[in-house]
Amino acid sequence: MAPKLDKAAAKEAKLARRKASRERRKQIFEAFKMQRREDRGLIPWMVGAFLVVTGAIFALGLIWGMHWVFLAPGIAFGVLAAVVVFGRRVQRNVFTKADGQPGAAAWALDNMRGNWRVTKAVAGTTQLDAVHRVVGRCGVVLVGEGAPHRVKPLLGQEKKRIARVIGQTPIYDLIVGNEDEQVKLKDLQRHMTKLPRNITKAQVEVIETRLSALAARGASMPKGPLPQGAKMRNVQRAMRRR
Repeated sequence: MAPKLDKAAAKEAKLARRKASRERRKQIFEAFKMQRREDRGLIPWMVGAFLVVTGAIFALGLIWGMHWVFLAPGIAFGVLAAVVVFGRRVQRNVFTKADGQPGAAAWALDNMRGNWRVTKAVAGTTQLDAVHRVVGRCGVVLVGEGAPHRVKPLLGQEKKRIARVIGQTPIYDLIVGNEDEQVKLKDLQRHMTKLPRNITKAQVEVIETRLSALAARGASMPKGPLPQGAKMRNVQRAMRRR
């Protein structure tokens, strides 16, 4: 009975992989069609990348008299180069469309590769300005998006708040935008990866735990005015401690 179940499970897994592969190819083809409609240079750049890489590898084969042997790998690397060009141009198009939209920085941070712990909108305003917190090997990065005159005070307040619980861990802050001393949306991920590695992976876990606990304590605090008599009771407790 068990072998039959194993065969059935293997067959189901194989069908699921095939279906997922078909879905990915369909998505890539749809993305290609959309990009081609909006980007007239897409096909020339892809063809150019293919020909340059394939030709370069074929030429290397000529040096050793093995050009036909080098042709197949050259074609494979040429196709890979064309795919890379396609991906880069799609990414650039996406960032161009997202630039200036509320939440664009949070989206870019969410799509970063690597061991980054992203907490979106740890502070914000009703005008959709926001500060996002990222914990990584560099330490803590506070990323603001929105009007600079509203975002800068938010960054300062959040920096003071978390500095109390993370000790000497470096804290970086930046604002996403196209003005001087700001980081452009398309450069945000690259900017983050260039920050120095100041802490270990284990320290990343500890800091993330501390900041999560800090957020939980803040969420449990009652909002709004204190009930009548509460302030007086607090004063009385303070007097008794003295």
